[in-house]
Formats: sequence, structure tokens, C-alpha cells
Amino acid sequence: MLVLVLNCGSSSLKYQLFDMTDQSVLAKGRVERIGIDGSFLIHEGKGDEIEIETDMSDHTVAIKNVLDILVNEEHGVIENFDQIEAVGHRVVHGGEDFSGSVLITNEVKDALTRNIELAPLHNPPNLMGIAAVEANIPGVPNVGVFDTAFHATMPQYAYLYGLPYKLYEKYRIRRYGFHGTSHKFVSERCAVLMDKPAEEIRIITAHLGNGSSIAAVDKGISVDTSMGFTPLEGVMMGTRTGDFDPAIVGYIMQKENLDFNGFNDLVNKQSGVFGISGVSSDMRDVESAASSGNELAALSLQMFEYKVRKYIGSYVAAMKGVDAIVFTAGIGENDVKLRKNILDNLAWLGIEIDDEINANHKIKEKELTKPGSKVRVFVIPTNEELGIANDTYEIVQNLK
Repeated sequence: MLVLVLNCGSSSLKYQLFDMTDQSVLAKGRVERIGIDGSFLIHEGKGDEIEIETDMSDHTVAIKNVLDILVNEEHGVIENFDQIEAVGHRVVHGGEDFSGSVLITNEVKDALTRNIELAPLHNPPNLMGIAAVEANIPGVPNVGVFDTAFHATMPQYAYLYGLPYKLYEKYRIRRYGFHGTSHKFVSERCAVLMDKPAEEIRIITAHLGNGSSIAAVDKGISVDTSMGFTPLEGVMMGTRTGDFDPAIVGYIMQKENLDFNGFNDLVNKQSGVFGISGVSSDMRDVESAASSGNELAALSLQMFEYKVRKYIGSYVAAMKGVDAIVFTAGIGENDVKLRKNILDNLAWLGIEIDDEINANHKIKEKELTKPGSKVRVFVIPTNEELGIANDTYEIVQNLK
């Protein structure tokens, strides 16, 4: 079965075409500047990469261009659209409506529309991508895979805020969590590497990138995660504050003469590692500045490490222990020094790190701990697209 995976943004989309017989990627690419002058498509297939500049006024046109390049005689990888047997869509917010991936129906689209108020920047383009596939390949099964779904198993005492309960009842104000596809993928892979059923182990997954979140996965299900009602909550991130006292909101708005949009921009785009260091949201730039003596850059790294470590420690308490810790995403997979700092400060858990393996960039998926370590630690590259393809394949197979 061939499965096309789409991740649609407001003016962009990313795609990968999977052959699910061996989970190989036949082609991948992205479209930028949809609905904006200068739109273009970058496509990788048959071992080459090409860029096509063409007007793409909306997502329907953009996806038609993607399909056309997939069947292109010179650069394509399939003969016709009928070979695509299913399309999996990354959908950011499923609210409380979805606890897993689903076949997209009119009722599902209605629910996604209702949840636009929870993800006003993301759900609309996700819906546009679904409509565009329906217009270009009518009849093909579409599957929605939600960033929030994996965390739908959190108990109420973990996802509720200490606000009046009636506000939850009226507006569904609660912690939803994000990066669910990534946390699910790497926790399942961790169980395979440990050669144990997922139902028997407690795993803490650390998705560390420009956006970062930690999750407590107990017996295969998410019982807590650091992101909340929005992706702003949790550990300090590239440009996001992470946790902070909500009383600061009114104080800064008054002092800085900011409206809500201005404050929202401040805490989401001007804060975090970038806001503290004044250098960048890219850890490589910040670490370079810190090694050159920039004290604020060094402070931002110390803050990031501390907050990640503090969340990991809290989830050890939440699950009454931990069997494995997984690092994933751009920072988690590649930042050797940060991983070592975090783990050295968690040595009280009985973690024994093999520094040579930790520093080996040639091994992408690896166990960092020595034999006999009480808690095992892994680096597992995330693959959200493959996670989406797997869920899509399973749902469509069950239709037959």
C-alpha cells in the first residue's frame, strides 16, 4: 500500500510518499508560499532534487502540483494517482473529540471546525489540506492523526488546571499536550529496543527541539506531558517562555503598553533561549556564544537544562519510578553536551552513561547507558511522518 502523508501549514505543506510494504520513502518534498507571490515546490525522488516555481493560489492547487510531480515521467515515482491508496494528515488539535487517529468523515471535519478556536493557526490549514485531497483524488480514504490524541489518556487530575471547574465545563480549558505522534513513536520504539512489552515499562520521552515537550508514558499510555492548553506551557524553549506566573501577564502588558497580540508575540516568539541569551534560538549558536564567554548564553543553556531535568524528575515521581528515558528531536538527538549535562545531574537515579557512545554521531539510534544501569537511556530519532503513515495504514487496512 502507498500512503501519502501531508502536513499542511497556513502557507506551506510538507509531504512524503511511503511504500508500506517496507516503510520506505519513495518521495518527499515541500511547498512554500502558498497563496503568496513566489510560491515554489521542492521535490526529492529518484535520487534527485528539483525546485519548481509556479503560482499556487491555494492548497488545492498546491496539492495538485504535488500529485503531478509524483506522476511526472522524469521525476515521479508512480504512474497514476490511483496508486495512492490512502492519505494521512497531521492535524494539530483534536480537542476532547479524539483519543486516537480516525478515518476522516463529515462528522470528523465538523469536530475539527469546532476545535478551530483551540488551534486557530493550525486547524484551518489542516482542514484545507483535507479538502484539497478530496478535490484532487476523490474517493481516497483520508485519515487524521492528531498531535493531541496520544495525551488523551491523561487522568483528569493531571490535565485540569486549578481554575473553577465550571470554566472547564463551559470552555474545555485543560491541558491537552502536543507532539503526541512523536512521543508515541519513540516510546513504542523504546519498548522494542528494550525487548519488553510496552505495558510493562515506564518511559520518559524528551522531545527537545525549538519546541520542546516531555511526556510520562506509563505502561504504553501517556499519563502526563509538559505542554498544556497551548504549546507555550512546559520547559523553556527556543523562543517560548515555558511555565511562568500568570500574574506576570497583566504586569508586563501594563508596563510595556502591550495589547494581547503584542504580549502573545513576546512570550511565543521573543522569549525562551533566544530571549535570555539575546543570541539565537538555535542551540548551536548559543553554545558557540557561551564557549566564547557570553554569560547570558551560558545562563540560557543552564536554564534549559535545569528545566528539562526538573520535568524529568517530576515524572519519575508521577510514575513512581522510571525504566527508560528517551531523547529525540533536533536537540535531543544531536546535542551531546546537553544530554550529558542533563544525565550527569540525574545520576542519582542510577544512570550510568557511556560517554563514548553518547558522543558518537555516526550512530543515530543508540543506547547511552552501560550494562547494569538501573535506568536505561536511549537516543531515538523521531519520525512523525512514519508514525502518521503507520496509523493511516492500520485504519485503512481495517476497512477492507
